[in-house]
Amino acid sequence: MGIKVGLLGLGTVGAGTAAILLSPLGRHPLLAEVKLAWVGVRSLTKPRQVNLPPEILTTDLVQIVRSPEVDIVIEVLGGIEPARSLVLEAIAHGKHIITANKALIARHGDEIYTAANHAGVYVMLEAAVAGGIPIIQPLKQTLGVNRIHTITGIINGTTNYILTRMREEGGDFGDILAEAQKLGYAEADPTADVDGLDAADKISILASLGFGGRIKLEDVYCEGIRSITKTDIAYAEQLGFVIKLLAIASRDKAHPDQFPPRLSVRVHPTLIPQDHPLASINGVYNAVSVVGEPLGQVVFEGPGAGAGATASSVVADLLQVLAVLKIQVAWSQAGVPDTGLGSKISLLHPLLSCAHQEYCEISTMEELETRFYTRFITSDQPGVIGKLGTIFGNHQVSIESIVQKDIHDKDTREAAAEIVVVTHNVAEGNFRAAIEEIRQLPTVQSISSMIRVLEQ
Repeated sequence: MGIKVGLLGLGTVGAGTAAILLSPLGRHPLLAEVKLAWVGVRSLTKPRQVNLPPEILTTDLVQIVRSPEVDIVIEVLGGIEPARSLVLEAIAHGKHIITANKALIARHGDEIYTAANHAGVYVMLEAAVAGGIPIIQPLKQTLGVNRIHTITGIINGTTNYILTRMREEGGDFGDILAEAQKLGYAEADPTADVDGLDAADKISILASLGFGGRIKLEDVYCEGIRSITKTDIAYAEQLGFVIKLLAIASRDKAHPDQFPPRLSVRVHPTLIPQDHPLASINGVYNAVSVVGEPLGQVVFEGPGAGAGATASSVVADLLQVLAVLKIQVAWSQAGVPDTGLGSKISLLHPLLSCAHQEYCEISTMEELETRFYTRFITSDQPGVIGKLGTIFGNHQVSIESIVQKDIHDKDTREAAAEIVVVTHNVAEGNFRAAIEEIRQLPTVQSISSMIRVLEQ
């Protein structure tokens, strides 16, 4: 068949992708029909992680996306620009797209998929979420027969590494973040990871595919892990939980048949029971749990980043497109007549393309029903717990458990009490109203932590 590929970017993932394409022996035989025609780089003199023929390297990335010799463009540049402009230009010139760029898809997926559907080309993004874990194609294909209820993921390796180290060693967030940066597990500017922005990009993509509607990224609630302390992790352990940064998309139970469905889509630290499948996902590993009907729960786990893992997903997408193109070539050679289906979009493989155009309605966090873990520092006086209970009760907040520990105020050294409360399921709006009233109590010195607890 002979398919020519243009590769945009030769960083960690790009080098891993090129290495696979240059050594197809022992892999799927279709890969032997791929030729790496061009590789777009920023500098021709920079040392490379993979040996490439110098004649295929170019700094003219626009030339690659416009070249009539290129059939498929693989974008692993990262960032928004010039990736967005190059992808749209490639689509306009009839190229199929494979990308590992979650930020691009999360922010401009509607524009890109509309253009791709109009042009009759595929946009594939298995590598954009959870590295080497196959989750995108299962959501598009095998899980599509299920009514998806919830998608829950540990989909940022940096934060999972930090929280794992804090739990295992009893360290502080700042110290372990600094070590993670030295080891290369965290960026010099860790904002996207530790503030949950990276995970928000990814859950917006998973929610869109799992629930069949587009997601506006600005509607995704996002809260990171900077406020998590070793004290909270220790209390969680005592109570039978671990703390993870979870990305969650769930169907509104009050409107189960609405389509596109009404969803809650959010990223935040969460206490999860120690026997939950995601509780054992540690270090830089990722995992995604999908709960649907009639399947029940299925969990995908594995390496969430790295050259080999992410490149594996990139080339897996390439293989999917190659298979479809090979069938089209076979039909043409066999003289199969035009089916008269009309536009190019109608000829796209419905399990590979993304045709939904309506947006999901996203509920507010005030409407969310969940459990809460809260840690208070109070004066060590009789009746404090009673006052907390009264205020919670007035706002329909039911307490599941309460623990008090005598401590000393770190500034005044006076006697104080540390009170940890875990609630039953409650509307978040009610819980926050109660917290604001509790905050005004003269005996409450501080509310140190408020962390959601995974629904049972």
